[in-house]
Amino acid sequence: MTTTSPIDLPAGHRRTIRVTGVALHAPATVPAAFRAAARLIAANGHHQGDYLPDPLDREMDTPHRLRPLSIVAALRCAVTGDPHTTSLLADEALSVLALRLTVNGETGPYYGDIFSLEAHVSAWGDATGRTAESACAVLAAAADASEVSA
Repeated sequence: MTTTSPIDLPAGHRRTIRVTGVALHAPATVPAAFRAAARLIAANGHHQGDYLPDPLDREMDTPHRLRPLSIVAALRCAVTGDPHTTSLLADEALSVLALRLTVNGETGPYYGDIFSLEAHVSAWGDATGRTAESACAVLAAAADASEVSA
């Protein structure tokens, strides 16, 4: 499946959400969430150290969904339209991704709670030299693997 934007997803792989009055089509499956998050990172950039630059809007007024995003924030934003809003689908995608990534020799986090899963994915994304291209490649590989196993 080749797509160029979140609205190009097949009907069974998307659902409509409202973000500040604008209807968007959000992914409805884990592979679709990975692909939509990769598109967000490719378009906006990959951010390290937090969800996004200036998360409390002290210096910027750009909408959060248009700023460079961490992998965790991109997954949440792809599913809900807001990088700070959680959802079951985004959490499921985080758990699938966390179990694929190796950080400091550990494949997957030590604990299985959502905070440990998120911290593991964030630690992988925050590694020195991690680029938007590598984040997008990992998300695309996770989407491919999820489609094969589904």
